[in-house]
Amino acid sequence: MKPKMSNSKRWLTVVAYAIAMAWVESAVVYYLRTMIDRIEPYQPNPLPIIGGMGPVEGLREAATMIMLLTVGMLAGRNWRARLGYSAIAFGVWDIFYYVFLKVMCGWPHSLADWDILFLLPLPWWGPVWAPMAVALLMIAWGTLASQFETAARPLRRLWLMNFSGVAIALYVFMADCIHASHGGVDAIRLVLPKHFSWMTFCAALALMAAPVIHLTWRIWGTRLEQTTPNPVEETFSCKANQQS
Repeated sequence: MKPKMSNSKRWLTVVAYAIAMAWVESAVVYYLRTMIDRIEPYQPNPLPIIGGMGPVEGLREAATMIMLLTVGMLAGRNWRARLGYSAIAFGVWDIFYYVFLKVMCGWPHSLADWDILFLLPLPWWGPVWAPMAVALLMIAWGTLASQFETAARPLRRLWLMNFSGVAIALYVFMADCIHASHGGVDAIRLVLPKHFSWMTFCAALALMAAPVIHLTWRIWGTRLEQTTPNPVEETFSCKANQQS
């Protein structure tokens, strides 16, 4: 019977999968943007209508999310680890997606370049650094959740803070399209945001970081307790040695 794969090997396997998947994603996006002459997405008419590509692209993005979630479900041995590995896969995939696009076509030119991050339920707009910041946070939480055991249960208020941060970040990404939605689909397709509410987004990022900070503190505290000798036990041990 083969020995079970260690957590570190599971982590490396998920990361390797996410990097390979990022190359496929980058290649697909590179092909699509070349076909519609939108290597740089921030330009007039950023989402032109070309045949039935819109619905196909939306479903492709949904399929990508399912694939990232699935690899986490397969890698983890409990629900916390499964969600952790899914978060790692998503974060690594998102970061290397931009790395590989840079290799393929020279874009993005900087972390400040605008990008269409996602299409569902409305187009998400933001500078490249914003999704990468979220991705790093996901990798951090996923690594802590999948690689370290702790008996502490997650506090409900921390996850309420996290979900509030997620909601605020999503609003920041979709704010311009939400405001343009009264004009219908055509108005949404033509949106070119002028300003990114980076202060609001950073506040959302801080809220999203709450579970990461708490989990780090719990793991660090547990390790200190395990390595710090108990003075009471040491006293009794010394007395026992003297009597013997």
